[in-house]
Amino acid sequence: MATKLQTLLNQISKLQSQADSLRLKEKAGVVARIKEAIAHYGITPDELFGATHVKRGRAAAKVVAPVNKAHTPAAPAKKVRKAKVASVAKYTDDTGRTWSGVGKRPNWFKDALAAGKTAEDLLIAK
Repeated sequence: MATKLQTLLNQISKLQSQADSLRLKEKAGVVARIKEAIAHYGITPDELFGATHVKRGRAAAKVVAPVNKAHTPAAPAKKVRKAKVASVAKYTDDTGRTWSGVGKRPNWFKDALAAGKTAEDLLIAK
C-alpha cells in the first residue's frame, strides 16, 4: 500500500512540474503579446495602471513611445484643487480660545452655552 502512495506522489510531482513548465511557456507568450500591444497602441503606465502606479528603482519601466500618435487618446484633464483658506475666528471666550463657526462646536463653546451665555455673547467684536 505504501508503494502505491509513493507512486501516486511521484506522478503528482511529475505532473506538477509539467504544468509549471507549460504555464511558464504560456506566460512568456502572453507577455510578448502585451508588449506588442503596448508598443502598437502607445499605452502609457498611467493608462494601464492608473495615475497612482508606483515606479520602482532607477531602472523603472520607460514609457514606450506610440507608433502612431493619431490613435493615442488625449490625456484626461487633471482635477484642480482649490486652495484652502485659513478660517477667520468668529467666536471667542475669556481665555482666548477661538472658533470659526465652521464644523463641530468645540467643548468650550458648548460649556459656555450651558453656563447661560448666548452665541451672540461669544461673537468677536469687529
